[in-house]
Amino acid sequence: MKINILRIILILLLLFTFFVIFGFSSQDGETSGGISRNITNKILQFSNKYNALEQEEKEQIADRTERIIRKIAHFSIYTLVGLLLMSLLSTYNIKENWRITLSVLLGMMYAISDEIHQSFTPGRTPKITDVYIDTLGIVLGVLLVLLVIKIYRIYITKILQKETKNVI
Repeated sequence: MKINILRIILILLLLFTFFVIFGFSSQDGETSGGISRNITNKILQFSNKYNALEQEEKEQIADRTERIIRKIAHFSIYTLVGLLLMSLLSTYNIKENWRITLSVLLGMMYAISDEIHQSFTPGRTPKITDVYIDTLGIVLGVLLVLLVIKIYRIYITKILQKETKNVI
C-alpha cells in the first residue's frame, strides 16, 4: 500500500515537472528572453565589478551570462526529471541496468519532444545542444538516486550487522 502511494506521488511530481517545462517552452521568444534577462540582471547586480562597467560592457556580459543561466535552467530541471524517473522506476522490481536505461531514454524522449514543441512557438528554435544538456541533467539525476540507494544500503547493512552482534 505504501509503495503505491509513493508511486502516485512520484508520478504527480513528474507530471507537474513536465507541465512546468511545457509551460516554459510555450512562451514566445520575447517573453522567455525577458524572464531570462530579468534573472540575469538580478544576479549580476550583486557584483560591484559589473556595476562599475560601462553600459556596453554590461550588455556584453549580460548576454553571455544569460546564455549560461538558460543552460543551467535546462540542466537543473532535467536533473529533477532524472531524479523523479529513476526514483519511480526504483519502486518496481526491474534490474538496475534497465531502470537506468529507461530513465535516461524516457527523459531524453521528453527533452526531444520539448525541443520539437519549441519549433512551433513563435521566436523559439529547437536546439540539439539543449537536448544534450537536458540528457546530462537526466544522467546526473539518475546518478544521484543511485548514490542515495547505495548509501541507504550501506547504512542498513551496518545496522543489521550491529543488531546481529548484539543478538550473539
